[in-house]
Amino acid sequence: MERKLFGSVREAWRSQSLLSRLFTLAAAAAAVFALWKLFLWGVEGAVFAPDYEACRQASGACWGFVAEKWRIILFGRFPYEEQWRPAAGTVVVVLMLVLSAVPRFWTRTGAKALVAGWAAALAVFFVLMYGGAFGLEPVDPDYWGGLPLTVILTLIGMAASSPLGILLALGRRSDLPLIRTLSTAYIELVRGVPLISVLFVAAFIFPMFLPPGTETTTFWRVVVAIVLFQAAYMAETVRGGLQSVPEAQMSAAESLGMSRLQGYVHVVLPQALAAIIPAFVNSLLSTFMDTSLVTVVSMQDLFGSLRLALGDPQWREFFGVGYIFVGAIYFFSSLIMSAYSQWLERRIKGGRGESALRV
Repeated sequence: MERKLFGSVREAWRSQSLLSRLFTLAAAAAAVFALWKLFLWGVEGAVFAPDYEACRQASGACWGFVAEKWRIILFGRFPYEEQWRPAAGTVVVVLMLVLSAVPRFWTRTGAKALVAGWAAALAVFFVLMYGGAFGLEPVDPDYWGGLPLTVILTLIGMAASSPLGILLALGRRSDLPLIRTLSTAYIELVRGVPLISVLFVAAFIFPMFLPPGTETTTFWRVVVAIVLFQAAYMAETVRGGLQSVPEAQMSAAESLGMSRLQGYVHVVLPQALAAIIPAFVNSLLSTFMDTSLVTVVSMQDLFGSLRLALGDPQWREFFGVGYIFVGAIYFFSSLIMSAYSQWLERRIKGGRGESALRV
């Protein structure tokens, strides 16, 4: 394996011109220099203990700020003594995400197990977050924040908007003028406004139109807003996938005795959804990042919780480390999702993902 790798590198080097070789060497030298400087700043001269005086005298990064404030950054305003609850709930949800990515569960039997697992995982998550049962102290959703809020907003936003987006995409391609017009109007209307305005309307304007005595929490209004907003973009993504499938596929399905609905479910949609994996992951990453906009409606996601931690003036000169810490969480989470999507795309294109499509 190593011999083959070095052989390919040697061949690539020999195929380059003199100018390309010089540029490669210069780029490699710059990368090594930058990594060395980063090591000196982030490791060699850094302070990892939550010691303010040591940080002031250090020549490198003050990771002590993260060591001091990590619970606020990750869990926001959730009661300090109860922060094990959002931690446990998030672990359960992330564990289900990992299990859902395992091919062994991509059979019909495995799919049923996943549905039951997701129902149990979401029940555990919301029981732990809400409290008021099993001796847990009640916690208002206004006090939810940090990483658990970011994860659950992304999860519900993508899970609920995907089927709605598929219906809108099919509606936009419908032969019925009314359905086609309504679907197109919804998609274009929602795509014509920024998410921040939709969140503002959901949080502050919509409650004004509710009957007196009707109460809804900001959390669920924001969830609905994200789902409805993301569904319009998902619809266009799915429509692009549907257009990549030849019309002959539907004709072939109908010639086999399938109805148009069966043709879409068993023939067209599996091919279309396989074609939009990169675009779907892009929407997933976009939703994951856009959750930071909920701070405009007084909800504290991961970045919002960081701003709470930055309220301590004593650590003001080391706030940059906090942004690096949160940015690293976003970066590595996005990197994992992107790497998995590339693997899934290769698996499906290689003809080994049929079971995934049937699920």
